[in-house]
Amino acid sequence: MSMTMGGAITIIIVAGSLLVWGWSFLNWIWLKPKKLEKQLREQGLAGNPYRLLFGDSKDMATAIREARSQSMNFSHHIAHRALPSSHLTINKYGKNCFAWVGPTPRVYITHPEQLKTVFSLINDIPKAPLFPPARTPGSGGLVSLEGSKWAKHRKIINPAFHTEKLKDMFPAFFESCNEMIKKWEVMVSEEEEGRFELDVWPDLQNMTADSISRTAFGSSYEEGKKIFQFLKTWVSLLVARLTKGVYNIPGWRFVPTQMNRKMEEVNREIKSMVWGIISKRQTAMEAAQVSNNADLLGILLEENKKDAVGMSMEDIISECKLFYFAGQETTASLLVWTMVLLGRYSEWQDQARAEVLDVFGEDKKVDFDGLNRLKVVSMILYEVLRLYPPVGILARGIHKETKLGNLLLPGGVSIGIPIIHIHHDHQIWGEDADEFKPERFSEGISKATNNKVCFLPFGWGPRICVGQNFAMIEAKIALTMILQHFSFQLSPSYTHAPASNVTVQPQHGAHLILRKL
Repeated sequence: MSMTMGGAITIIIVAGSLLVWGWSFLNWIWLKPKKLEKQLREQGLAGNPYRLLFGDSKDMATAIREARSQSMNFSHHIAHRALPSSHLTINKYGKNCFAWVGPTPRVYITHPEQLKTVFSLINDIPKAPLFPPARTPGSGGLVSLEGSKWAKHRKIINPAFHTEKLKDMFPAFFESCNEMIKKWEVMVSEEEEGRFELDVWPDLQNMTADSISRTAFGSSYEEGKKIFQFLKTWVSLLVARLTKGVYNIPGWRFVPTQMNRKMEEVNREIKSMVWGIISKRQTAMEAAQVSNNADLLGILLEENKKDAVGMSMEDIISECKLFYFAGQETTASLLVWTMVLLGRYSEWQDQARAEVLDVFGEDKKVDFDGLNRLKVVSMILYEVLRLYPPVGILARGIHKETKLGNLLLPGGVSIGIPIIHIHHDHQIWGEDADEFKPERFSEGISKATNNKVCFLPFGWGPRICVGQNFAMIEAKIALTMILQHFSFQLSPSYTHAPASNVTVQPQHGAHLILRKL
């Protein structure tokens, strides 16, 4: 009797558990998405009807594949190619719209006042992964942390990007750029006509990887450069995943497909390499073999010791990975599009070169303080960042009912911030929004934006990118040295094909014709 009673109780418990699990699953996969969809439509937002599990993922993947399969005429109206998934929805439904990232609706926010709220309420509207199943090599670092842990990491990391520390990094910036310049000079000198056609994109990537390696890891920069090769492999795998239409399915990255296994393997390899570099540095610091922390890793370890709580070794590894990943990608993207645009608009190249020669003189010796006097160069870089922002879109999460202007967004939706669309919005920037006009920044960013939250190459608000000054200084040094030594123009073989590979990059390279000055 007792056995029968015990068996019955077990069956009831199992049945009850299955019922609860089944209800939760049904709610997650269908009931909740449909409820959220109804709430969004009642507020005038438009989008596709929810489709079970996949949402708009297949449509987004198709849009990415189609965009990548064809080039475009030389134009700065690039959203349809560089950000095809969000462009698909915004072009169809207008600015007040939403798309489905699996079973989660993503509301696109483009109005400056709403953006200001989103970037300001960092506790109520936390960061969200853009592609949930795609764990990046930089995941776990400052960019993805929240609350007190984010505040602690930011406090420890901030000193690494103070002006005096960036000045200390100047020789490393210079050396990396100088090696690339010398390489190009040899190439040009070997040509009888004094001109050389070159795809500058790989060299700019290698230069920024070298620069990041020197400034992040100091004497271990040769080991650091190896990480770059693994990052390129990881990015190519991510792009392949995006085009398959399964990347937005929750939990998909845990499915042991060949691609997922390879991505995890690359992540482990990167982590192992970073750990090896950190371990060596710790040993050297403990043995008092190194006393100067002029690189990021040394600063991070030193500042971490000052903090009462500090960061774990896992945290430090994550921050180093993030700095390497984000820093290299951002600066390389900015530089390549700057060279492409100056190769097309020679009058601005001439103006920038004249300013560089005026500031640094005929001896061409670049110094840190002189960079602050490069007004035309700054205008050009800002305009490039507007037209070709390194990151095309950001994402945020809504966990509780939140008011954004005239919208009352329910908990459970996500927010998409399509930076490319915002930077090209005619209502914000004027009818010439798709034109290359650096003069719009002649009186600075505040004047160009009318103090609106609409220029977002590094984000905005309390969580604005901690490394933005690092990226801008590196870009100024590199562009200054290039302008001092070469004139350049777009090659007839150049194909205009902006594509989002984590950052906005030239899919078919950046073929330019260089002439030594």
